[in-house]
Amino acid sequence: MANIKSAKKRILVNKTKYDRNKAIKSGVKTAIKKVNAAIDANDKSAAEAALKDAIVTITKAGSKGVYHKNNVARKVSRLTVAVNKMA
Repeated sequence: MANIKSAKKRILVNKTKYDRNKAIKSGVKTAIKKVNAAIDANDKSAAEAALKDAIVTITKAGSKGVYHKNNVARKVSRLTVAVNKMA
């Protein structure tokens, strides 16, 4: 355990940021799963609606610094391509 005051503070701050980032990442994963579930169910309208929500969630995660901008772009692109491939 840390003895220095600033080190103790860093431990607390890191834990807070870790919890926040974990919650945001979990939300992104859930949004992606909803899109994939709609694609598997072959429901185009539900997939498009879930895609809009997922794009917002992923973009917010990127703007908060949880994901790199290229990672955000890749996730959005793959989901969009998957929805567009539906017949």
